[in-house]
Amino acid sequence: MLKIGCHLSITGGYLSMGERILNMGGSTFQYFTKNPQGRAPTKTPSPEDVAALYSLILESGMTMPLAHAPYTYNPCALKEDVRKYSTESMHSELLFLENLPGSMYNFHPGCHVGQGVEVGVTLIADLLNAVMWEGMHTTVLLETMAGKGTEIGRSFDELRMIIDRVDERFHPNLGVCLDTCHVSDAGYDLLGDLDGVLQEFDRVIGIDRLYAVHLNDSANPMGAHKDRHAKIGEGYLGMDGIKRIINHPMLKDKPFYLETPNDEAGYAREIALLTEAYHE
Repeated sequence: MLKIGCHLSITGGYLSMGERILNMGGSTFQYFTKNPQGRAPTKTPSPEDVAALYSLILESGMTMPLAHAPYTYNPCALKEDVRKYSTESMHSELLFLENLPGSMYNFHPGCHVGQGVEVGVTLIADLLNAVMWEGMHTTVLLETMAGKGTEIGRSFDELRMIIDRVDERFHPNLGVCLDTCHVSDAGYDLLGDLDGVLQEFDRVIGIDRLYAVHLNDSANPMGAHKDRHAKIGEGYLGMDGIKRIINHPMLKDKPFYLETPNDEAGYAREIALLTEAYHE
């Protein structure tokens, strides 16, 4: 069965997200832990609401959701106060996710803002070493990036550099989320050489560390380093390219999360389209 869902607004609460994705024909979902562009604290979720979602997940057989960190976090920022805010916020969110054991938590590695890749990856690893702990029940995912500006994570090698600097005690809870738009924009030929790209991922990082896929078409050609998502079948990857991705033997058991420019009705249409295109 295709594990497919989309990004949902947390407005309405946790149980509401679970109910909405099931009504849309999906089996998992992604959400921002708080306002993706701001620093204002968010209302503490009701423990009853979170527990109700967890019960629904267990009863329905849904795949555990993917929590997405806000864009305001930059673990490798030049300014110490930004790094401190990122560390404290991420640790707090990971503690909260213990209420949904088995969750995944995805974040953008950040921008080194002129400090260089070596400094950037070291700072990101320092943050992970500070926010993770042995015995945690959440898997933390580094997201593959498109390579805008000084973004870290534009290559599999950069993500490997981060992983290698993280305490091995935390490795069982550390993985990668592959974003199809970002990877294509970074210069990996998903359309013409999907096998080769995935073999490279396996060689550098290990396919066992790939826990989730952001399934997005790209509004820009391969190597553009732009990061503009397109609706499924309306970008440079196209419907044929997306079909090959969801049916590839190295990917088809992974959960896919849509981040295309859609409302919930549009997401429901894409979920139906992809479910029909999936081969058991």
